[in-house]
Amino acid sequence: MKQNIKRLWLMVCMVFCLFALSACSAAEDSGQALDAELSEGLCSVTEGILELCTELSAEELEEAEASALKQKDNVTAGLFTAWKGVRDEAGDFVEILSSQAVITEDGDYECVVTANFAQRKVEFKAFYEDGAQGMPVPTSFSFTPEYTVGEKLAKAGMNTAMGMGTVFLVLIFISLIISCFKFINAFENKTKAPAPAVVAAPAPVPAAVQEEELVDDLELVAVITAAIAAFDNTSADSLVVRSIKRAPGAKWKRA
Repeated sequence: MKQNIKRLWLMVCMVFCLFALSACSAAEDSGQALDAELSEGLCSVTEGILELCTELSAEELEEAEASALKQKDNVTAGLFTAWKGVRDEAGDFVEILSSQAVITEDGDYECVVTANFAQRKVEFKAFYEDGAQGMPVPTSFSFTPEYTVGEKLAKAGMNTAMGMGTVFLVLIFISLIISCFKFINAFENKTKAPAPAVVAAPAPVPAAVQEEELVDDLELVAVITAAIAAFDNTSADSLVVRSIKRAPGAKWKRA
């Protein structure tokens, strides 16, 4: 395992050496077609990186990734991480079908290697940019599996089904919540219902004291006046009757 990792690191060092020897000529060709010698060397180095990376077992791949992260080499760690993501889908490495190196619009370098694996074709890309003193250095690597039309349709159908299923589940959940509003409203009304009012018995109205009106009966007045005069042994002329009121029954009984 360690021998494979050392070979991989050696291959990366070869990239730097290759760029160091051809830095001047590559700078002159920036924005144009890549020099044939530089393109061939770049493709060879990239193909070697691909072959060495795919030869690592699962355990060796984990150790190589951890070692690169420990050394803070994010570019090499990204190479191992990208290969781990497609390793199960691609299968074992079979052969390299084609490779091509070009200069991008930004003046950087891109090498595309198409390889055949046990289960499908994979497109391996390596990206480089000018580093210190004009020496290009690798910046990132990527693996892109090629899927058949049936696999693409199956994935599209699965994504569509999952998307629509999620939407319908959310709509069903929302409808259930809305249907529960009537129970929530009834519960709130029940908790907020006022207590039945206690009807108080009407207080007894005190009987109005009816004042006896003056009896407008001349004969009765005359009889009473005569009785009082006889009782006091006086003349009735000196008596003036101003009002007549009924006395309580108890007093009349004592009279």
